[in-house]
Amino acid sequence: MHIDVPTDCNVVVGMAHFIKTIEDLYEALKNAVPNIEFGIGFCESSGPCLVRREGNDDELRTLAANTALELACGHSFIIFMKNAYPINLLDKIKQVPEVCNVYAATANPLEVIIAETKQGRAILGVVDGLKSKGIETEADVQARKDFLRQIGYKL
Repeated sequence: MHIDVPTDCNVVVGMAHFIKTIEDLYEALKNAVPNIEFGIGFCESSGPCLVRREGNDDELRTLAANTALELACGHSFIIFMKNAYPINLLDKIKQVPEVCNVYAATANPLEVIIAETKQGRAILGVVDGLKSKGIETEADVQARKDFLRQIGYKL
């Protein structure tokens, strides 16, 4: 399944195990980056099997819920975010006690590989971005280093 990542957004796809995941992820994101805008969709896999949704941005919350419903993989979650990079949040997300796995954290084109059985659906993995085209040159090394300093991740 292809996931459309809106311009100026990043997406995180993962697996968790309990209904309170949605509230704990909300708190983790909000506490990690105060000005973050985000939406979360979480696929409940027992009881009513609903897509649970949270967030502080209506558009991203709706996008996350609709994308989670399209995924329909038990206990998976998807987060769309603006004004933050996954690097600012991954540790906080992984520290949520219910989180079992993070499959991807990216702004790249993303495909989720799904298997379906009689019982339900599962995420087998993801395709994050495009196929490698070569090995970086010295000019590419310098461009990488300059970029990291330009966006404030290196001195």
